[in-house]
Amino acid sequence: MPAPDDRDETPDERLDRNWAELLQELRITQTGLQLLSGFLLTLAFTDVFSDLDRVQKGLYLALVLVAALAVGANMMPVMIHRRVFGEHVKEKVVEVGHVVSQVVIVAVALLFTGTATLIFSVVAGWTSAVVVACCLVVSLGAMLGLAPRRLERTVRRRSDRD
Repeated sequence: MPAPDDRDETPDERLDRNWAELLQELRITQTGLQLLSGFLLTLAFTDVFSDLDRVQKGLYLALVLVAALAVGANMMPVMIHRRVFGEHVKEKVVEVGHVVSQVVIVAVALLFTGTATLIFSVVAGWTSAVVVACCLVVSLGAMLGLAPRRLERTVRRRSDRD
């Protein structure tokens, strides 16, 4: 029986493909998370760290927490899969993984925005940092939120017409 998207695959083959695609997406976010988390974790051990003001240190600590939670969330679908492997619940694992991957993408966007804000606050001052933060929130919000949502609506309208 063909899948709803006209692929010649069984429901199990579709789930396997969706799981493989999800894992590939998680690998992409993992690289960014590892690089950014590594940078954040080393910052506290540099000479510049003692020069940070109270707000910068608070932002730093918040970013470390977001990084830790994002890394954990990024690994969550794989751990769920390991725990229920062989239980024939791949559809649920893919559903949960889909939601978690979106949470991870938002966390990565927050990390990049927060890290850029912290760096700009140290290098150029808080005024520049706030401008950069606002620009990144708007830009990333458009790229990661509005553009995908608009494409989704376009696809749904097209499928409704067919």
